[in-house]
Amino acid sequence: MMKRILLVILVSASFQTQPLHCSDWPQWRGPNRNGKSTETGLLKEWPQSGPRLIWTKKGLGGGYSSPSVSMQRIVGSGYVDGDEFIWALDENSGQEVWRQKVAEAETNVGYGDGPRSTPTIDKNLIFTLSAGGEITCLHLTKGRMFWQRNLKKEFGGRMMSGWGFSESILVDGRQVICTPGGRQGTVLALHRSTGRVLWQSRDLKDDAAYTSLIKVTIGGKEQYVVLTEKTLAGIQPQNGKVLWKAKRHGETAVIPTPIYYENEIFVTSGYNVGCNLFRITPGPRFTVQEIYKNKNIKNHHGGVIQLEDYLYASNGPVLVCMEMKTGKVAWKQRSVGKGSLSYADGHLYLRSENGSVALVEANPSRFVEKSRFHQPYRSGNKSWAHPVIANGQLYLRDMGTLLCFNLKE
Repeated sequence: MMKRILLVILVSASFQTQPLHCSDWPQWRGPNRNGKSTETGLLKEWPQSGPRLIWTKKGLGGGYSSPSVSMQRIVGSGYVDGDEFIWALDENSGQEVWRQKVAEAETNVGYGDGPRSTPTIDKNLIFTLSAGGEITCLHLTKGRMFWQRNLKKEFGGRMMSGWGFSESILVDGRQVICTPGGRQGTVLALHRSTGRVLWQSRDLKDDAAYTSLIKVTIGGKEQYVVLTEKTLAGIQPQNGKVLWKAKRHGETAVIPTPIYYENEIFVTSGYNVGCNLFRITPGPRFTVQEIYKNKNIKNHHGGVIQLEDYLYASNGPVLVCMEMKTGKVAWKQRSVGKGSLSYADGHLYLRSENGSVALVEANPSRFVEKSRFHQPYRSGNKSWAHPVIANGQLYLRDMGTLLCFNLKE
């Protein structure tokens, strides 16, 4: 059976004909996991009612995760009638193409109304993680399930607190990288086509946090960066060995994805912890130095955008611009409130957890809000799904509803 599944995947991949659009958003925080879109030619201001609403799709099930967009498909997850489903929509019309059950809904967690993991689309495959810890590989065009592994039952997975597995899977060539956490090893690599184990990081055994891994190259050496409640570390892709690590204390829930720029890694978390900058020096042995620690950015879960030497983040109800290398605040200003950030074409897209969306100029010299609107079809839940910008369109997910807006006209 395993050989047959592998053959199906390889044959399917060889006949893949749909091109990856240059402005797709195929995974958590976009093409490069940094919250930045490659889009250009977008509106610099919006009408008072907001950009034009193209379509609305309801009935997708409860969920806090963002959708992913690739090869004319929009993929997401949701809870429906006690089960967790992955769904795929047509990018142009918003019509549902397929829906596949992947797990029973994990409701014995805080905010148990839906999954948190954003699906990762890699070529013709989808990789996603349920709140209960099931990693699933599915076919993009058909929704067929190829393999599934459970982080808790098979790999000793353990979270730092009680909100369920939340990271979004990193795919790197043949490797599917994830963070089960626990005594068997914090970071795990599975084979993309079969799900078989490639390695588990035996010399790092922290419990998993809610952050997602990133891949960086420092001193010519590729590595995965993982952030837990206790540690920031670089992991060797070939075998899971720790290349370097630094102590970094978090509280309750460590969520935002690390930011890498010019051999430095910026991390932040909420619950009054704040932020840190670490410099990684390559050599025969990597060394780590903490450059600063402060509370100028204590981002809860809305993410950080790095643009050259500056960082932008929601710091509670205030939007902050901070110089990355020094930790000095350039400006801070109230906008639409606490929320999540994405970037495209010179502007920040700030989505308040209460439903308003602002277009803010990415300007380190001063705060300039260009436009704002209040999202229609609001649920009674917090709007925690990050805004997605792909192929001239803005996607806002609000529990079981997905809204698609035109950003070009």
